[in-house]
Amino acid sequence: MTASEVVVETKNLTKQYGEFTALDDLSISICRGQILGFIGPNGAGKTTTIKILVGLSRPTSGSATIAGADCVKDARRIRKLVGYMPDKFGSYDNMRVVEYLDFFGAAFGIGRKQRRKRIEEVLETTQSSYMRDRYVESLSHGMQQRVGIARTLLHDPEVLIFDEPANGLDPEARIEMRQILLNLAAMGKTLIVTSHILPELSRICDQVAIIHGGKLRAAGSLEEITRQVNQKRMVEAQLTSPEQLATAAELIKGLIEADAEVSTSPAELIVRFRTGGNEYQLEKVLSALVKNEIRISQFSEIAGDLEEAFLLVTRESSGRPGEEKSKPGEANGATDPADSSVTDHSEGSSADSDQMAKTSKKGH
Repeated sequence: MTASEVVVETKNLTKQYGEFTALDDLSISICRGQILGFIGPNGAGKTTTIKILVGLSRPTSGSATIAGADCVKDARRIRKLVGYMPDKFGSYDNMRVVEYLDFFGAAFGIGRKQRRKRIEEVLETTQSSYMRDRYVESLSHGMQQRVGIARTLLHDPEVLIFDEPANGLDPEARIEMRQILLNLAAMGKTLIVTSHILPELSRICDQVAIIHGGKLRAAGSLEEITRQVNQKRMVEAQLTSPEQLATAAELIKGLIEADAEVSTSPAELIVRFRTGGNEYQLEKVLSALVKNEIRISQFSEIAGDLEEAFLLVTRESSGRPGEEKSKPGEANGATDPADSSVTDHSEGSSADSDQMAKTSKKGH
């Protein structure tokens, strides 16, 4: 197995509910050890995609595979390969963390001796060992999220799907959650993470897929998506002298597109500009500044902003700047099939545990 091995792949994946198309020709691939940020507004088709990936729904057409296993034909194997953590934590009253994990370990079919060992391993991985004897319902939301990840890891799946793992967490808990996800990727796990906290997501993702109206609107690294959306890059030249800002700005204007945006920030000693130029053209700009004795301390491209890219993509695909189109069934608070939540019975990879979690969950 190599780092570039494709673990999750969908090809022309389509799902229809009657006349409504929840998912339309989705093709994505994720390599081992990568983290995919899977984002889109409510009703975009994220949940439909997840249901197909975990073997809970059959696509109308197209295919989805995980580690070579077909998500429809090899559903039993898929449930061993995938771990899913929903955005809501399902728990039982009067259960300690270790008892809770032992219950799910048994549901996953893990033997008692191996189960004890595995529980200690997942508690250590999620930095949760200190809470092993605490009652689950007494834990804070951040602690419960870590226990949820530990539960998802019990059967050692290759692919992990996390739905809004940082939602409702305080800043410190978000940092801890971010580190746990990065550690899992470093262990060779392949992660799919959905989140509406886009700045947080952009810190951990290798790849981003933006879905809207059931269609994949943009995919790639954050830099690639920003290029797809803007077709231009933002560059900053930081100077050492405020007296040279105006001169530098005029020089830059003469070397890039006539309609390019160039601005100065005296407080930061920075000249910013957007350009569709390539590396060679940027090199010419930098050389001209140096040749004209503009003292520069830094010259760099600014990484794209995921929130900006997301808004541009969704507004463009909705057909109205700043406004999204309603989908069938969204009026008056109704929801369409693509926006339904993945029920908690997909959180594990065993059919038995699926049903237990569905029928026994409380507090929702």
